[in-house]
Amino acid sequence: MIKITEKPIDIQKVIDATSSLGAGAVNVFIGTVRNTAHGKNVVWLEYECYESMAVAEIRKIMDEASHRWPLLGAAVSHRVGTLKPGEVSVAIAVSAPHRKDSFEACQFIIDTLKVKVPIWKKEIFEDGEEWISAQPNMERSYN
Repeated sequence: MIKITEKPIDIQKVIDATSSLGAGAVNVFIGTVRNTAHGKNVVWLEYECYESMAVAEIRKIMDEASHRWPLLGAAVSHRVGTLKPGEVSVAIAVSAPHRKDSFEACQFIIDTLKVKVPIWKKEIFEDGEEWISAQPNMERSYN
């Protein structure tokens, strides 16, 4: 399951999309909007996306994760539009027979998504706004 949506993310649907009786672990990452950044109060965020390319890139990331780890399921849902602090911006679920594979694959997917997927974020502060780099440094290495 890959979903780009302007509506609130249904986390249970993301988890259910990875359901498998063979799963010994389901790992879930939930990204939320912080109320501060760079020492300033965040009023809201705006996410913009090139949807068809974003879906294609997420699919490539999920395929690569499935080649690296023995996954039984994976799902990604990402919000676009205006989000306030506390709202869920992204949810990722991964199921695998064993927890180590599930943890590593879930982290790989969110780390790689932030580098490769064309989703842009603008932070709106009380005194201005700033587009945030879509490609933070990726310091973790994967086997």
